[in-house]
Amino acid sequence: MIRHMPPTASNEHKLLGIELLRFLSSVAVLIFHYQHFAFVGGTESNFVASQQPFYPLLRLFYNFGFYGVEIFWCISGFIFFWKYSRLIADEKMSGYIFFVLRLSRLYPLHFVTLIFMALMQYVYFSTHGSYFVYQYNDVYHFLLQLGLASNWGFQLGDSFNGPIWSISIEVLVYALFFLSLKYISKSVFFIAVVALAAAAIQLFKISEHPVFPCVMFFYLGCLTAILYRKATRESTSSKLVTISALLASLGIVAVQLLFDIKAKSFLVVFTPAIIILCVTHVHETRVANRILVPAGNMTYASYLLHVPIQITVVTLLNYLNIEIPLYNRAFFVSFIVGTLALSYWVFESFEMPAQRFVRKALLPTRGHFARRT
Repeated sequence: MIRHMPPTASNEHKLLGIELLRFLSSVAVLIFHYQHFAFVGGTESNFVASQQPFYPLLRLFYNFGFYGVEIFWCISGFIFFWKYSRLIADEKMSGYIFFVLRLSRLYPLHFVTLIFMALMQYVYFSTHGSYFVYQYNDVYHFLLQLGLASNWGFQLGDSFNGPIWSISIEVLVYALFFLSLKYISKSVFFIAVVALAAAAIQLFKISEHPVFPCVMFFYLGCLTAILYRKATRESTSSKLVTISALLASLGIVAVQLLFDIKAKSFLVVFTPAIIILCVTHVHETRVANRILVPAGNMTYASYLLHVPIQITVVTLLNYLNIEIPLYNRAFFVSFIVGTLALSYWVFESFEMPAQRFVRKALLPTRGHFARRT
């Protein structure tokens, strides 16, 4: 059977509410990882969390910014189901195309930051006798990183550019997503069963592998996309879903304040609700497009660049015999703003050209593309 190549994700309409959430989640991770500046080797040295810049204002980000990863996973599930579910289920997108689209998006920057971190970790180790934050920086873990398999379960610990761990896990879920849509079902029932099965595995402590929370949040995002798609068909349904999402988000916040529930339990309710509210009510305008599209675009770069920036700054200041101004507000702002500015430049100057190059090299032109099934 011969089919033409479907449009790529980069040519499709962007949901600005999703771009806003992606940006906020990435900033949460940046703020949480600000504490890396307190590390000497693999341990924090004389670190006082409450003295971090703007701590009263940013307390939630400093303490819980790590969970921005779970929000990312849920957003990914929403985006993937929204853009790819029909194409895959209707056999209009092959596994090869899906693989190349993901590879071209993720791998070029991962490869460059991996090489950079390998060099910088060597430099750091030569002066400190240990590595910066992530300690397993040998050939074996380099090869795992090279194959985007750094956290599949074969590792001894985090290595090189540590934040890639969540992408490594998500790659496995991409494969599950494609295969299940193609060969099993895209029904609400099946997707709910997958999400519930992943939740049950965690609840009953059957396995602590991080792929299961990723599956749970990713498929929760898929369910959110299904709900949003149904809601957009009728104004009455849209209003009902909005009210339900608002009540759910306010309700889980109230429960959290009263009973201090686990963060993942909070996010299972709060994340889909906030996604629904954002995609429904963050409307497309010229100003919103100019702000939120670039903000969303820079998130992957900021995620992979912030640790390389940190090790570079720390190495340079150590060489100059300057104490790291960890608790200085100007230093904090410079790190956050500088990381975001560099991320935007990297997206425009490297990520997109590299993505186009890989797709041009590995995918035939759209008008002449054909595949066999």
